[in-house]
Formats: sequence, C-alpha cells, structure tokens
Amino acid sequence: MPVKFLLHCGWISSIIYLIMNIVCPILNPHYDVFSQTVSELSAINAPTRSTWILFAIVYDALVILFALGIRQSANGNRALLVSALLFLLYGILGPVWPPMHQREVLAAGGKTSIDTWHIVFTIVTVLLMMLAMGFGAAALGKKFRTYSIQTILIQIIFGILTSRFAPAIEANHPTPWVGVWERVNIGAFILWVSIFSFVLLKRSARSSMNELID
Repeated sequence: MPVKFLLHCGWISSIIYLIMNIVCPILNPHYDVFSQTVSELSAINAPTRSTWILFAIVYDALVILFALGIRQSANGNRALLVSALLFLLYGILGPVWPPMHQREVLAAGGKTSIDTWHIVFTIVTVLLMMLAMGFGAAALGKKFRTYSIQTILIQIIFGILTSRFAPAIEANHPTPWVGVWERVNIGAFILWVSIFSFVLLKRSARSSMNELID
C-alpha cells in the first residue's frame, strides 16, 4: 500500500475513536459520560458492547496500517522504527482486549480473572501508548518533542485521577467526573496521533521532493 495512504490512517483512526465515543453513549440512555468509564461501554452484557466492537475492529485495523506507514516512512530512523513496532503491538492487542464486568456484577461479587486481565491489558496498553509517543517524538523536531512531553504529562496526571476511582467502580459507588478525566487522557493521545500523522505526512512529502530534485 502507498505510504501516504498508510500515514493518513493515523488521523483517521483518531476520528473513528472519537465517533465511537459519541455514538455508543447515545445508544445507551442509561450511560453517563461524566461518571462512567469508556471500558463500561464494552463491558460484558453491556447494551453497547456489540456496536463498540464493530467500531473497535475498524479502529485497530487503522492503527495497524498506520504502524506499517510509520515503518515504511522511517528511512532507517531507529526511533521511528521502534515507534512503529509499539503502535503495531498496540493495534494487535485491541481485538483480544478482555472486557470488564458491569459495575453491578462486580459489586455483587462477580469479579473474575477476566477483570484482572482487563486491568493488566489497560496498564500494558498505556505503557505502549506512552512509549510509542516517546520514540515518535525523539525522531522529530524540538517543537514536536516539547508537545509530546506535555501530552505524556497530561496522560500521567489524568491517568492517576482516573485510577483513583477503581475501588468505587468495583463497589458500584458514585464516580463523579471519572468519565471526564479518562476522556481527557484518551483525547490527548488521539490528538497526538493525529498531529504525528500529519507531521509524518509532511516529512514523507519533503523526502519525496528531495528525491525528485536529486
């Protein structure tokens, strides 16, 4: 596939993730974006699970294609090659992500190993995201590196704010603003991916132009 098409998959994947976070909550009038996590949209027996999975398949496929685009446009840049590998792993993990049980089930003592694996996958995915950003930023200019550091700091801060509510979610207690904190975290990442995609497209176009001149 053309490198340009593959790199466009980056910002398109972010748009898809944004759409799925708009559509799925609308489909469940009992879901509250302010006080519920994103994972609850795909929880076991959640009414939005099947719709979420359909969107997620498209999203993960686009992430994998974007990873291939990063690799093909790396031109031997080791940092970009590592970032491409990390994005590839991130995309591959998506389809096998273990779902959590709904709050009511957890509070009633229905927690199983799948909920533990859900937490493990969350931690691994966050690490992959941050590392992919770190290596991607290391390969590009100073302004982009500064922006990337700021994005990672936002993820750390709002990730901590979100994780503080884990016990309350399991006990089915009120979790005001947890949905907002988590979406700020996710939003910072998908915005970064979009900008990274456009920066790489510009870099690739400049490289192609230089080849034509030479």
